[in-house]
Amino acid sequence: MNGAEALVRTLAECGVDVCFTNPGTSEMHFVAALDRLDKIYCVLALQENVATGAADGYARMMGRPAATLLHTGPGFGNGLANVHNAKKARVPMVNIVGEHATYHIKHDAPLTSDIEAIVSPVSHWVKTSMTADDVPIDAARAVAAAGRWPGQIATLILPADCAWNDTVYLGVPILPDPPEKVDPADVDAVVKALKSGKKSVIFMTGEILTEPGLTLAGKVRAATGVDLMTPTSNRRIDRGVGRVPVMRLPYVVDLALETLQDYEQIILLGTTQPVSFFAYPNKPSLMAPEGCDIINLAGPEQNTLMALELLVDALDAAELTPEVATRADPIDFDAIQGEITPDTIAAALAAVMPEDAIIVDESITTGRAFFPQTVGAPPHSWLQITGGAIGDGLPLAVGAGIACIDRKVIVLQADGSAMYTNQALWTMAREELDVTILLFSNRCYRILEGEMKNVGVEEPGQVAKDLFSLSDPDIDWCLMANSMGVNAAKVTTAEGLVPAMETALEFEGPFLVEIEF
Repeated sequence: MNGAEALVRTLAECGVDVCFTNPGTSEMHFVAALDRLDKIYCVLALQENVATGAADGYARMMGRPAATLLHTGPGFGNGLANVHNAKKARVPMVNIVGEHATYHIKHDAPLTSDIEAIVSPVSHWVKTSMTADDVPIDAARAVAAAGRWPGQIATLILPADCAWNDTVYLGVPILPDPPEKVDPADVDAVVKALKSGKKSVIFMTGEILTEPGLTLAGKVRAATGVDLMTPTSNRRIDRGVGRVPVMRLPYVVDLALETLQDYEQIILLGTTQPVSFFAYPNKPSLMAPEGCDIINLAGPEQNTLMALELLVDALDAAELTPEVATRADPIDFDAIQGEITPDTIAAALAAVMPEDAIIVDESITTGRAFFPQTVGAPPHSWLQITGGAIGDGLPLAVGAGIACIDRKVIVLQADGSAMYTNQALWTMAREELDVTILLFSNRCYRILEGEMKNVGVEEPGQVAKDLFSLSDPDIDWCLMANSMGVNAAKVTTAEGLVPAMETALEFEGPFLVEIEF
C-alpha cells in the first residue's frame, strides 16, 4: 500500500465520500488510488474554482466535508476565491493539494511555490506531509479539523513521493474538538435584555437557520416579541411555508441603517454585529444605531443551538408555538407582463417554485426583491454567496446537486458573475444534475453602477461605462450552455417567464433560461 492508497482509505473511513477535483501530474498516484479503490465518488471540474465552490455547496447541504484535489500552489490559487467564500460560510472542507516530491522542491521547477503561504489565509488548519507514513495520520487530523464546529477549512499538502512511497499505516477517525461552551452569564444577560421592554432583534446566522434552530428561535420570539434577522449573506436558510421566517439585512447601506434605526438592543447569535460590505464616504461602517446595546449570546465558535435551547428554557418557552410562514396569496399572472423587471421575475419564481427546492442565490442586484417575495413559497433551502467573491453560484449548485440528487436545484444567477465559473455548466451536464439556471442577462455589472453613486460619482464617464458593460460583443448564454451540453432557452418578455421556468423545471437534468432585460 502506498501513501496515496492510505490517504484514500483514511478519507473514506473518516466519512469523506466525494472529491471535487482538477488534478495534475503531482496528483497522479492519488488519482490512481481513487481509481483502484473506488471508495470516493470523483467529480471533475474544468477549473479549480468550480471544484472548491462545489465542495462548499456539498457541505452546506450535507453538513460534512467533501474533499477537493488541486494541483500545486497555482491550482489552489485558481480555486482560492471560493475557498474564501466557504471560510466565510463556516463550512467543513478538506483540500488535498499536490506538491512536488520533497527532494525536487529545491530545484525550483516552474510550478514550485510556497503552498503553505498560499493556502494559509483561507485555511484554519494546514499541514504538509513529509513521509508516506505521515499521510494517513495527517488525513484523519484534517477531517477532524474540518469538522470542528461550525465548520473549518483544512488543507493537506501532499508531496508526490509521499503518495508513491509505501506505508503500512492507516489513519483512524479522530473526533473533532467540541464547540466552545456557552456562558450561562451571557444567557442570563440576554434574558434580562429581552424582558426589559426595549425594542430588540436577534441577529443570527449559521446552523440555527435550519431545524431545530429555527423552531427554537421562533419560541423565543413567541415568548418575548423579539425580531429575528440574518446578515445579508448566509450559508443556508431553510424557509417557506410552515417554517419560522427571518428578515434579512439589506445590502445597501442606507436601507440597512433604516432597517435597524429603531432597535435599542441587538443580540448576536453565531455572528458579529452588523457591518457594511464596504466603506463609503460619510457613511458609517457599523450599522447599529447610536446608543444601541450590542449583547452577545453566543459567537460563531460556540454551540449556538445549545445557546438557543438554554434561552428557551430560561424563558419557559418550550411549550410555545412559533409563528410560521403561511402560503402566499395566489399569483396575479396578469401582472407578469410587459417588460421584464426584478419584480416580475420574483413573481414568476414564487409562482413556479417546487416544494423542497434548493435555491442558490448569486443574483446580485437583480435578486434583491426575490427573498422577501418568496417568504410564502413552498418549503425550500436558500443558499447564498457568503464571502463576496463572485463566481460561486454555479459551483454551489453543482455541490448541492451532488449532495441532494432527489431535490431540484434552482440557480438565481447574474450574468457577470456567471462568467467567472461558467465551466460549471459542463460538470452539470456530465453529472446529469437536476439544476435549473435562471440567468439574468442585463449585460453589465449593474452593481458597480450603484457603487459609483455610493462613492459620490453621479455621472460616470465613458471609461467607467465601458468597464461596467458586458456588451460589444454580447454574450449568448444559450449558445454557451448548448456547447457544454446544457439545454437552454431565452426569454425577453415578462409573459414568457412562467412558461419558460415551467419547461426548465419539468426537464430532468440541467436547463438554462436566459432572461434578457
